Amino acid sequence: MRFPRVSASRLVLPVLAAAVLISSPGAQAQAGQGMFVTPIPGAPFVGLVTVQRTILQPGGHTLIVHTTHMIARDAQGRIRNEVSTFVPPNSTATPIVTMVHLYDPQNRLSTMLYPRQQLFRVFPVRNPPATDAPAGYAAPAGSVQPPSQFGNQQDLGTRRIAGEEVHGMRETQNIPAAESGTGKDIMVTDEYWYSYDLKMNLSVTHTDPRTGSVTMTVTQLNRTDPDPSLFAIPADYKPFGAPHPQAQKSNSQ
Repeated sequence: MRFPRVSASRLVLPVLAAAVLISSPGAQAQAGQGMFVTPIPGAPFVGLVTVQRTILQPGGHTLIVHTTHMIARDAQGRIRNEVSTFVPPNSTATPIVTMVHLYDPQNRLSTMLYPRQQLFRVFPVRNPPATDAPAGYAAPAGSVQPPSQFGNQQDLGTRRIAGEEVHGMRETQNIPAAESGTGKDIMVTDEYWYSYDLKMNLSVTHTDPRTGSVTMTVTQLNRTDPDPSLFAIPADYKPFGAPHPQAQKSNSQ
């Protein structure tokens, strides 16, 4: 059985790269989101994603932050993916949802909600997103090295995450000193755990000794059909930018 690869080019860390979503609205339906949620019908769920990030800073200092956010998909294949603020590991503060992404595969409309400003923006998607986790989805954009003789894959077998059976794969890329930018040989590692039933990753980890690491894991999962209001524009939100003619109709259903 061919194992679906997960893709780095579409993963831009939540919050830190939120502006990317606004700057190129029609490019991809989920560009900039954390956990890629495939817009497929017949496999509804509501999940909680936990994100742990370690950031290597100048001078050798390490910054550790974490956050949680909701992801959801209904029986029609509509998806919801939230973006939340990061907080320190010992903080009791609740991460704040700063942006919500909605996508409807039936009309190819993508919607951005901004809860703090109570604004929304709707735009059509030129190319619909994949119905499977796309190739290379494990590392932040811009940090992926092309496959070479220095890389290898390791099948990690199966285990369960949030009650679902997942299949794991680890990819390692050995970067020679002449190409690493550090003067030393380094190893970049991507690990991902894929659910064939849900057709999406339930855990993704990227580790690069030059920048740090990020792990995203679905820690809670409810397989019932979500409340339809999760995929609608709230009535008190106002449009941001030029509204799409189908915006109110499609998102009020």
